[in-house]
Order: sequence, then C-alpha cells, then structure tokens
Amino acid sequence: MAKPSNPSAQTLAEIIHQDVVTQVQQELPAVDTSVKLAELFKLFGDSTRLRLLQCLLVHEMCGLDLAATLGVSKSCISHHLRALKIANLVRFRREGQIIFYDLADDHVKQILAMGLEHIIEPQ
Repeated sequence: MAKPSNPSAQTLAEIIHQDVVTQVQQELPAVDTSVKLAELFKLFGDSTRLRLLQCLLVHEMCGLDLAATLGVSKSCISHHLRALKIANLVRFRREGQIIFYDLADDHVKQILAMGLEHIIEPQ
C-alpha cells in the first residue's frame, strides 16, 4: 500500500490506488471553490426561490407580478430576489418606478433545464 503523497495530511483510510488518488487530488477544485459551489446549490434548495427562477425562465417579471403568481408576499419575493441578485442568478432593469427581473444568463437557464431533465428522466 502506498503512503499519502502529502505526508503531513492525515488519512482516515489506507490508499490502495495511489495514482488515482493523486490524479483526483490534482484535479479537484480548491476548497473555497467547492464552498462557493455549495452556496450556489443552496440557493436552489428553497422551493419558493426555485419557483421564482422558473417564472423568470418563462418571462421577465416585476416583483409584484412574481408575488401574485407564486401567492406569496412582496416581502418574501424581495427577500428571495435579493439573495438571487447577490449570487448573480438574476438581473434587473428599471422602467420608471417598476423593476423587472430576469435570469442573469444562459448558465442559470441550463442549470434549471438540466435539473428538470434529471428528475423527469425514466429510471
């Protein structure tokens, strides 16, 4: 059995395939990148937030119309939109006093489409 490539790292198990372990360690994203990705996926973990994104997948909408469509308060929509804007998942434009929201880019559309495809595919 091979020893870990980093002798200072404590391993919880013996390494059987050192070449595979080394390759995977080299190709893994940095820990902070994984943390950011986990935070992104957390945003998709709330059903109201996800339905809000699904609305915007169909058409850009203002906050009041989003609230009416989803049957939630303006405050709830505002809270979710703020989190989605911070994560660059939605963008907005102002038309007079009305703010319209839309998905930020095609990446967001692809994430939503791939998630839906995954859950409806036959087992």
